[in-house]
Amino acid sequence: MKIAIGCDEAAYSLKVEIMRHLDMKDRIEYQDFGAAKGEVVLYPDVAYKVADEVKKGNFDRGILVCGTGIGMAICANKVPGIRAAVCHDPFSAERSRKSNNAQIMCMGERVIGVELAKYLVDIWLGCEFAGGGSAKKVERIMELEREHNQI
Repeated sequence: MKIAIGCDEAAYSLKVEIMRHLDMKDRIEYQDFGAAKGEVVLYPDVAYKVADEVKKGNFDRGILVCGTGIGMAICANKVPGIRAAVCHDPFSAERSRKSNNAQIMCMGERVIGVELAKYLVDIWLGCEFAGGGSAKKVERIMELEREHNQI
């Protein structure tokens, strides 16, 4: 599995810990899209880049971290076809994949600790879209998106 990962300066430390965690996993590759240590970036630029790379199919999924995860999710969701979810507990991490087929996980360094973040990444990476009753809902999200983008 190929993961695109990115952060702003508010979550540099968490991003590094997540990358170290991913280094210990078999068959997980990742690419870091920023920020570098000490670099101040606008999180929308990082979020958009990661989401666009996932949309293009260059990566299977993305992980974005900032202070709260909220701004990253808002921006990533601006990329047509992308579903990004803020995940700060095991249930939201699981359901973002199984029910919503989210391709991007967003977390906040100021909200959760490192060990919880690594645990959530493991849950999220281990889940696949369950389909079933959720399939119609995800398809409707995509239909609404297509309708809006035709304007």
